[in-house]
Amino acid sequence: MSTAKEVVDMLQLQPHPEGGYFREMYRSGEFISGDSLPIQFGDSSRSISTAIYFMLEKGNFSAFHRIKSDEVWHHYEGAAVEVVVIHADGRSEVLPLGKDYAKGQRPLQVVPAGCWFASRVTDCGFALVGCTVAPGFCFDDFELADRDELIACYPQHRSLIVDLTR
Repeated sequence: MSTAKEVVDMLQLQPHPEGGYFREMYRSGEFISGDSLPIQFGDSSRSISTAIYFMLEKGNFSAFHRIKSDEVWHHYEGAAVEVVVIHADGRSEVLPLGKDYAKGQRPLQVVPAGCWFASRVTDCGFALVGCTVAPGFCFDDFELADRDELIACYPQHRSLIVDLTR
């Protein structure tokens, strides 16, 4: 297995605003017009789909954020990842992403549109995953959580929010 730095260099990954490293690998050349999309997208068109590589190292995390589309996570290499989700109704859940099926991990997990979510590596080392978004990802649809505002909305998850926000 390669080191985290080797993977970053070989795949030409860049720092992501939420934490970790990423590189967009696919953006559909076809678009969905704004008037055909659900209301949360406004009137702007979106690519049909996008996909990125995303890498996290132990000790780093992807901070709570949300987007307007469903996001499908795929595990490629390395340590398992916890994808922590806070649903609008206040429920939280951990989606275990990895390949140790006996421990409940799965190589594919889905974060529903509009949910707050964060992720972190559960073991030592790093994890290389992929994230596919449809309609395609647009930074206009990305919202990084403010710690105090998220705690005010979901005080029952204070500890998680403090751990996974900057």
